Amino acid sequence: MTRLLRTGHLSAAVNMAIDEIVLHRVASGQAPPTFRLYGWKPPAVSIGYFQSLAEEVDLEVCKECGVDIVRRITGGGAVFHDAEVTYSTIVPQNWEAIPESIPDSYQFICNGIIEGLKDLGVKASFQGLNDIAVGGKKISGNAQTRRKGVVLQHGTILIDVDPEKMFSLLRVPSEKTRKKLIKSARERVTGLNDVVDEPADFEDVVSALAVGFEKTLALRFDREQLADREIEEAEKLADEKYATSDWNHMR
Repeated sequence: MTRLLRTGHLSAAVNMAIDEIVLHRVASGQAPPTFRLYGWKPPAVSIGYFQSLAEEVDLEVCKECGVDIVRRITGGGAVFHDAEVTYSTIVPQNWEAIPESIPDSYQFICNGIIEGLKDLGVKASFQGLNDIAVGGKKISGNAQTRRKGVVLQHGTILIDVDPEKMFSLLRVPSEKTRKKLIKSARERVTGLNDVVDEPADFEDVVSALAVGFEKTLALRFDREQLADREIEEAEKLADEKYATSDWNHMR
């Protein structure tokens, strides 16, 4: 059995806590391989596990704008989460479908996103180590960690892109550098609403990605909700870890 969770829009701390709780439960055999599709409310900036929050994020601007901040347990750079769909894939490393090598597993999982985008009329391709591109522009970034015999991969599928807002929330050396970064982002990054005829709806994108994963990975999902115990554990972990200064300012 493989389950699909559609958990809607949640806070940054709760989203990260759910991923970790499900990881532990999959590792201990208390939960089946799990795919989750979700959003962020309020908008948030997440930073990679190895980054310094103070060096990467303008905390005052985030506070003024009502933007959450959270540290992920995966690596990679700072990401602004707003108009997007985020997925997480949490499966045992010996799961029969998952390739052993990290590069191959990235592409294997990302193929589900590519198939889902095709269902929305968007032709995408795998690019580099862990990106998905449309027309040469990045539309999805992905990160992975392996713990306790489990692969956790999560990533974003951008619906709209707002480089000005993103770089107002991140620390940059100067206004000149900020303008260069905004220009570069416009040239290198795209969102679904830049490449589809009709505005993309969050729930439609979620449904298309679910179908994409099923087709590409030859799965049949059991549509489920989080168990009550998982919700309780995630809320507790969010309060005790992901919403705390100790965790978010650990570097």
